[in-house]
Amino acid sequence: MRELARRHLGKVVAGAAIAVAGTALMVAVTLPGEAGAGEPADRRTSAGAAQQDAVPPEGVVETAPTEADQGVGSDPLTDDELKRAERIAETRALRSDARDVDGDRGPQRLSTNLSEQAPDDTAPQRRADVVFYDYKSDAVITKTVNLTTGKVEQTDVAHGVQPPPSQEELREAAQLLIADPLGADVKNDYRHATDKELSGPAQLELSGMIFRKETLRQVPSGLADCGEHRCLRVVAKVRNGPWIDTRSLVVDLSARTVSRLG
Repeated sequence: MRELARRHLGKVVAGAAIAVAGTALMVAVTLPGEAGAGEPADRRTSAGAAQQDAVPPEGVVETAPTEADQGVGSDPLTDDELKRAERIAETRALRSDARDVDGDRGPQRLSTNLSEQAPDDTAPQRRADVVFYDYKSDAVITKTVNLTTGKVEQTDVAHGVQPPPSQEELREAAQLLIADPLGADVKNDYRHATDKELSGPAQLELSGMIFRKETLRQVPSGLADCGEHRCLRVVAKVRNGPWIDTRSLVVDLSARTVSRLG
């Protein structure tokens, strides 16, 4: 790889040197007294054309190679591998039984990452861990997919475990917050910042985190199930504008309710 990089760099430097030399020759051709106004136009034109033909194009850049279908070793998952892993992991039974954040059929996908290789794996194969959340059973479902064989090798189901939220979950949490009476202050802040009405999450830049009730001395009754339920604290910002204070609000996505802290 280093030798290839040196050869490529050598070609670029050589191309630049040829281009500079060609430019100097062109200037010499058109200097007064050599190829000036006193010479016939056709002679000047033919001289310039000859110089242009002698100099290769300047600044030629090779296009980037297309992404391979299959990665190698610890390379990040390619787009094709991501799609394939998620398609294999979401089995017919899972699509039928689980529910996503909107309550629609099928699980809510949270993340897809390259699996760690076992130290005793003598024939390493590419594997992906696909993590789902099932809002019907409030369970985190992790499926390990072997990308070489195209099979699910392992399925883990856990309750009371809350991975970071996906963008789809943040949007749904923001929609619930905007529609709830406790979201009135959020809408007022948005109106004050933009002179417009806040009607949906598309008007906001969203981030957020899982709400941990263990961090509070007194937990509001509406948040008592958080931990078993999937509860989020939404961080909202006006697009290209100021932040909106949502620190006191928590959205229980499992129960589809909004509660205030304190």
